[in-house]
Amino acid sequence: MADFTNGFWDMYIVVLTLLGIIGCGVLLFSQSKIKGKAGETTGHVWDEDLSELNTPMPRWWMWLFYITIVFSLGYLVLYPGLGSYAGKLGWKSSGQYQAELKQAENDYGPLFAQYQKQDLKKVAADPKAHAIGERLFLTYCAQCHGSDARGNKGFPNLTDKDWLFGGAPETIKETILHGRTGVMPAMGAALGSDKDVENVAHYVLSLSGSTADPIKAVFGKDKFGACMACHSAGGTGNQAIGAPNLTDKIWLFGGSAETIMETIRKGRSTTMPAFADFLGDAKVHVLAAYVWSLSNDVNHVEPSPVAAATETATAAK
Repeated sequence: MADFTNGFWDMYIVVLTLLGIIGCGVLLFSQSKIKGKAGETTGHVWDEDLSELNTPMPRWWMWLFYITIVFSLGYLVLYPGLGSYAGKLGWKSSGQYQAELKQAENDYGPLFAQYQKQDLKKVAADPKAHAIGERLFLTYCAQCHGSDARGNKGFPNLTDKDWLFGGAPETIKETILHGRTGVMPAMGAALGSDKDVENVAHYVLSLSGSTADPIKAVFGKDKFGACMACHSAGGTGNQAIGAPNLTDKIWLFGGSAETIMETIRKGRSTTMPAFADFLGDAKVHVLAAYVWSLSNDVNHVEPSPVAAATETATAAK
């Protein structure tokens, strides 16, 4: 990209833009002059008697185009558009974005601050907070986890109770704030031959009661010892390091023997980005409450004071 930030390209954009505007003006001026006498035929005839007359363009239409040319030149003086020239007004799209963020913080910051002081489970039971959390989720999380939060290959389903790092409300908030990195190292060389990898894959399938070759599973059990450090002896996983539970039938990348063998051979790496700097603690608090509610029943949780006050005000009307 550095090749496109030197002085040549800056001047190239300036010259190209100005030549385009000047060219439009020259073309318009040349076409506004009548060649020959007005009303005479140009010699073009269609359908035997349909002749093209030498008629000038309407003056209002022509001046409208001249106005657009003048407007474009004035715009380029005031706003950026000519290479690196910033314009007399110094306007920037990033500046406008920051101003909108500041205005939104002024408008909605106090509401998020109220929720931030409350327990996550109570926030999850607040219908208004739930709606806000849903909008945050659809904006920032649906790209990976899906609009229904059921995930996709490599992206966890958030509507069940299977959690790689833990599903407690505060743990979910920690995950959103600071992100997570999951690494399954390539174990093909450590296990030995492809046959050993296949045997371990069938043993892993047997842990969850999935269809597996019993003979291969028996041979794979001993080799599974190389995996116990992360997944435990029983294959139940370890949430402290994000090692999946292999005894259920929930798979992040697929549960076929071929997919498991590929995972063992090549390993896997996943990243959940951190949102602390981008969203801030208050918004993440509401978002985490919403995510927690996707896999938990919030009906028995006492509503937050904000929700109770809203219901009281509504009933009084």
